[in-house]
Amino acid sequence: MELININKVSYTYSDGSRALDNVSMSIKAGERIAVIGPNGAGKSTLFQLFNGLLKATSGSVTIDGMEIRKKNLSKIRSTVGMVFQDSDDQLFNSTVRQEIAYGLINMGLSGAKLDKEIYWALDLVDMKDFIDKSPHNLSGGQKKKIALASVLAMKPKILVLDEPTVALDPRGVNKLIKLLNKINKELGITLIFATHDVDIVPLLADRIYVLNSGKTILSGSASEVFSKKDILRKINLRLPRIAHLIEILQKDGYLDTNTLPLTIGQAKHLLEEKLI
Repeated sequence: MELININKVSYTYSDGSRALDNVSMSIKAGERIAVIGPNGAGKSTLFQLFNGLLKATSGSVTIDGMEIRKKNLSKIRSTVGMVFQDSDDQLFNSTVRQEIAYGLINMGLSGAKLDKEIYWALDLVDMKDFIDKSPHNLSGGQKKKIALASVLAMKPKILVLDEPTVALDPRGVNKLIKLLNKINKELGITLIFATHDVDIVPLLADRIYVLNSGKTILSGSASEVFSKKDILRKINLRLPRIAHLIEILQKDGYLDTNTLPLTIGQAKHLLEEKLI
């Protein structure tokens, strides 16, 4: 079932700069979608179209069968949960409890049911012990988890994340990948994320869209997209590091293979086949 349809969408800012140019996307319920591209490619602008923060200059945006129109905005914004790159842009309450409760109260929840949903969301991100802390005194990674919990508490069908691994250390990145995959698999939430960290993309995406100068220049599975090495490098993107290592071994004659693994697990399997 198609959950998001972006049909020939363009967006031009008031100063005349065009951020998106005839972009089309079709995203099914339950998919995991990565949007990658250099700075200024249009990723953040695209994300703001998903819940009506911006309105397309031309073309159409349809979310769960609803066009982005004023009468639909309330329902669309409960369907699409947004997690911003900078958690400080999202957190504004004095305690974690109040932060999670804010959206739920606006949805009409109170009493025991409100408390139940708050604890459910914090338990999901392993932050129950911080319920009475100020979110502003937390670390960058902890703030990211609270921002995510505040969105998940409202049970959106779609979760949109802008640079989800910013401010996370390597262990935090690994935990976030596992959490997002769990959310996708167990809750059926569709994931859409933008990132410059291409190493996480094969671990977290079924399909990839590559934007450059506001246009979609590539789309497909991780293996399909990362096989277009010359195109990616031309727009200052790179391969996942493990793929680059295998590519070097191929060029230097140490490894005879046409396969380009994108994860450590894939590389381990390839090396076991070739070297053992």
